[in-house]
Formats: sequence, structure tokens, C-alpha cells
Amino acid sequence: MSPTFRARHALPIAIAAAMLSILPQPSQAQPETSKMHEEDRPARTAVDGGQARLEVAFDPVGERFAVRYRVTNTGDGPLAVFDRGDRHAVLTGRLESGAIAMPRFTQEGGDLSLDHAARALPDPAPTVPPVPLAARLGKGEALDGAFEFDLSLTVGVERVRWCLGVAAFNDKDYRADDRSVDRSKLASGGDADAWQASFAVVDAQEMLCTPWYVLADGGFAVD
Repeated sequence: MSPTFRARHALPIAIAAAMLSILPQPSQAQPETSKMHEEDRPARTAVDGGQARLEVAFDPVGERFAVRYRVTNTGDGPLAVFDRGDRHAVLTGRLESGAIAMPRFTQEGGDLSLDHAARALPDPAPTVPPVPLAARLGKGEALDGAFEFDLSLTVGVERVRWCLGVAAFNDKDYRADDRSVDRSKLASGGDADAWQASFAVVDAQEMLCTPWYVLADGGFAVD
């Protein structure tokens, strides 16, 4: 190969190498640390009541307001947790017995309150009463749950909170819901997926409520 041929081809190669050297180089992958995604984590809070501890995570994305929670029975006996809706919703096919119901919501100005709780019997009483349904937690046991609320059902919401009703469980005011009973499971000492509650428990329930969550701030307000 002649010197002239080598020189003719070496010049374009040298120019290309110089251009590549001044282009931005891809960054090296960095080890992920606990602080890198701090802003992406859901806001968390905990509420301690007389019979239970409620741990909650709020994670709103657009119109979807997602709630995850764990309720732990800290009392001396079994606990009823009123997150299973009511029997009327089950009988009409709007809810599967034992499933977590959608929360009731009320709005006052920019404040949106979500709640799962036992409801009083309406007056006048309907033909098929909305008998409260509850999950049962033994002493020291914990229950995990989750639901989502569609914020497009509301207008101008600035703050959100959620309340959960709980009450002491007893054999007098509760019986297994016949649509969620696995007889073999009960016979072996297991539990039903949902328990029908007497309307008498409405006034006895304890409401565990989160602090207000401020949508603009993405976190819970500090009193």
C-alpha cells in the first residue's frame, strides 16, 4: 500500500475520532441509594387507638388516589374491622362478600373525607337493610388492605383524610356472613371472610382517622 493511499484514508479517521471525543459521553450507572427516590415514595402515617394501630400510605397519581393500610389488633380480645361494606351491596351484586368495599365520601369545601365504618340503620328502614360487614382480627393479629378512590368524582379538593371504624368483637353482635362462610374452615377453627354485625355496634365503634393529606404538598399536614 502506497504512502499516498494511507494518508488519504488516515485523515477522515482522525477527524471522526476527534469529533467523538467532544460528544457527551454516557454517564456510568450509579448504585441506587435509599435517598434517590425519596420523592417517589407514598406519604405514610400511623394512628394509635384504644384497640388498634392503623398504618396508612397515601399515593395519589392523577385522578387515582390509592390507599394502602395495615390494621393491627392491640387490644385484649378479638376486633371487628369495618372495611367490608354492607350486606345489601353484596346481595345486589355490587360487592363480593369478604372484599374491601369502596369508601363513603363527603366533601366540605376543599376537604374530602373518606371512610369505612358501620352505618346506622336508615329511618325509615329499607326492605333489605344495609347490615354492616366486618373482618375479624384475633388478639395481636394484623390485616393488610388497599383501595383506590377516583378524585374525578369530586371538584376542588385540597385535602383528603380517611377514617376506619373498629370495635370489640363478641359472639352476641356478630355472626358469619352466609355468603363468605367456608364451613370446613370454620369447623377446623378458621375464620369467615366477613361477619354480619348488629346495628348496635354503630355507636360502640372507634374511628381511627389519618391526619389531613394536602394534595399540593404531597404530604400530611403537621398540627
